[in-house]
Amino acid sequence: MFAVATDAGRTAADPRRHGSRGLSRVAALLCEALWLCSLSLSLATVASASTPPAPARVVAASADYRLVGLLRGDTLSLRVSRALDGAPVSDVAVSVELRGRSYPATATVDGGYSISTPQLAIPGPTAFAFEIRAGNATQTLRGVLTGPAKTRPNQGRVRQLAWWILNFSVCIGFLALLSRRRKRADS
Repeated sequence: MFAVATDAGRTAADPRRHGSRGLSRVAALLCEALWLCSLSLSLATVASASTPPAPARVVAASADYRLVGLLRGDTLSLRVSRALDGAPVSDVAVSVELRGRSYPATATVDGGYSISTPQLAIPGPTAFAFEIRAGNATQTLRGVLTGPAKTRPNQGRVRQLAWWILNFSVCIGFLALLSRRRKRADS
């Protein structure tokens, strides 16, 4: 290894030759990395905010019918099909029993059924009994509403951002203390 004299009296091989300027560069790079992480997180949050969450779902089946329901807010959209061939059924009367009350489902233009009640907006698993009447025949199908747990939006992302900010703050603080210590050692 060769030694080149510098104007500060340090050689090129001396690890302290950059002094506090080298540490300030490292701190600047860490700040830029923190800024880029927060920018990418905010862009991901904006992108995910435009994507609606997956609706909760209930499935019930009998020997003759299969019923699938999707919950969005306080409205449950239902699709009834024949179990044998999966063909949609739109000429039946459907009622839904929920938390001890019976609600009639109204037929929609697209061949499905829907009910709307504030009882559907209550979070957590919900048991349903669907009564399907076709002529004189009546069948009861039972199902449980399953779906994503109700959480605050972006809760995990905010926690992750706070963790990164804490980590970078600790690193920058450590570098500042190290820089002070080196300055004291140099003088």
